[in-house]
Amino acid sequence: MQDELLDHFDLIVIGSGPSGRSAAIQAGKLKRRVLVIDRKDRLGGVSAHTGTIPSKTLRETVLNLSGWRERSFYGRSYRVKDDIGAEDLQARLHKTVDYEVDVLEHQFNRNHVETLHGLARFIGPKELEVQVDAGQATRLTADKFLIATGTKTYRPDSCPFNGTTVVDSDEFLKLETIPRSLTVIGAGVIGVEYATMFAALDVRVTLIEPRETFLDFIDHALIDDFTHQIRENGVDLRLGSPIESIEDAGRHVEVTLENGRHVRSDMLLFAAGRMGATDRLGLDKAGLKADHRGRLAVDHKTYQTSVPHIYAAGDVIGHPSLASTSLQQGRIAACHALETPTLPESPWFPYGIYSVPEISTCGMSEEEMNERGIPYEVGVARFRETSRGHIMGLEHGMLKMLFSLKTRRVLGVQIVGEGATELIHIAQAVLNLKGTVDYFVQNTFNYPTLAEAYKIAGLDAFNRMPIPEEYKVDRKKANAGAAK
Repeated sequence: MQDELLDHFDLIVIGSGPSGRSAAIQAGKLKRRVLVIDRKDRLGGVSAHTGTIPSKTLRETVLNLSGWRERSFYGRSYRVKDDIGAEDLQARLHKTVDYEVDVLEHQFNRNHVETLHGLARFIGPKELEVQVDAGQATRLTADKFLIATGTKTYRPDSCPFNGTTVVDSDEFLKLETIPRSLTVIGAGVIGVEYATMFAALDVRVTLIEPRETFLDFIDHALIDDFTHQIRENGVDLRLGSPIESIEDAGRHVEVTLENGRHVRSDMLLFAAGRMGATDRLGLDKAGLKADHRGRLAVDHKTYQTSVPHIYAAGDVIGHPSLASTSLQQGRIAACHALETPTLPESPWFPYGIYSVPEISTCGMSEEEMNERGIPYEVGVARFRETSRGHIMGLEHGMLKMLFSLKTRRVLGVQIVGEGATELIHIAQAVLNLKGTVDYFVQNTFNYPTLAEAYKIAGLDAFNRMPIPEEYKVDRKKANAGAAK
């Protein structure tokens, strides 16, 4: 095997997902020599090929072709396309992914970011070996490194994966036929998104979660509303159901639960967790060690690992594992690594779950407010209370806001329903600018819009909160003035 020693780089980024791409582009804009290494033939990482972009494209395709958004007007049997096949879902998916990769390649070219396809591993604190072809390796050195390798699916030996009827979340996107029935194991974000999407296609879906609760980081009132909606939409949600066995029976898949119940379906999606993709990086050679889930610990202000010249960002560092936060993390890591001052991250960021219906939150939940002992008031608005909601035929959906009774500041907003992931940014802005309930009462919102729900929820809380001293009316003085 012949090794080729390449030039030294200012920054080497391992992985081209959201955190890797933003770090590389930032380094390019700072006119530093930067290299992105990706083990796949195409750039974009999990986000572009098996995660964020494909799953959200699939959701949009399902909602469009099924006519889901119009069923409140035309009935549950209404469909835009009567016979929806896997090829219908795949067509839009491939087109969107191709466009995403093309945009990324153009951004790299424009910012003089160099790329290399191959499997990278550390052979020293500041040296990498990259397997580029069978029997060939390239050695590289750099001043700074960013590990942005993301995650891979968790595949326990107890699950008989076969790539067709028993699949993980990466394989699920390659399905050749739409099953008549589907079992999803794991009611995390990925499991909930796919389960509710396929229920919208009128697939019989059973969602199994071994724990008694799911999506625990979301406000419980919102989860109660969401649970009611997805059950009404046809999802058979089974909580507190530990799995005893999974059997690939050929023509069907059978799941046996510890309580003795059986679930039979055409296909099974195992979506119970992901692992940091770090096992092949040779971390020990760089002086690093991952945790039991393959994740790396970092300083969340700089994204430095325990080895100062090595940074990590994105899903590989764990929560919140969002494409949006990964983009921010990568940029901040690159700026710190290249000794360039930059603005810090905002304290509040939105969390979006692209289920059917959508969920999005920003700030604290009611449970967190109680844990911290913060006196608060709640304002709630239902989408059906808005004119826009009537126009769109929305029967469900709610917006909930939490306000401090002491400072009147908004401290948390939770939304479930159509457009939740877009609407949440109003809350994010007010939260980060330390706005109060008065903002929602004083300001005018376009009519008719779903954003009016902010006004309704604001007034709902405002009318139950103590009146500020400056707005109180002295009745004695008022009456005396009237008498004169």
